[in-house]
Amino acid sequence: MKRLSVLFAAVLMMVSFTAMKAQKIASIDYEEVLSAMPETKKMSTDLDALNKSKSDELNKQAEAFQAEIQKYQAEGAKMTEQQRQAKESELQKKQQNLQQLQMLAQNDIAQKRNTLLQPILTKLDAAIAKVAKANNYEFVLDAASLVYKGGPDATAAVKKELNIK
Repeated sequence: MKRLSVLFAAVLMMVSFTAMKAQKIASIDYEEVLSAMPETKKMSTDLDALNKSKSDELNKQAEAFQAEIQKYQAEGAKMTEQQRQAKESELQKKQQNLQQLQMLAQNDIAQKRNTLLQPILTKLDAAIAKVAKANNYEFVLDAASLVYKGGPDATAAVKKELNIK
């Protein structure tokens, strides 16, 4: 019985020492590294070009729509009631189509951004994991969400892993 209690005490001491072992926690400025990656800069340039293209297309259609409205306002008094109603209905449909095109353009840009961003995030996460394993970090937290930061900063190591200066 005495051996059992000694064994129990020894196991309890080992468990408490293991629990008290300091965990290595590092932080990283995720946004800083992400924005410094050349892939992110290229993605931003590509999205800006797509955004400009979609915007130019929408502006051209909006100008044509405005010209049609002005033409209707100038000639509306000369039309019969039936012609006016038909033209107003046509203009409303064109306005709805223009709004739908604008929503589709925004969705296209968002989908393109997600498509381009996914491999970049995968690469960044892999670099963080590699640095964490190399430095025996058990946790790597985003520095932006920390209230107090006293542990090591892994930002430079991750940038070095990604060949970013």
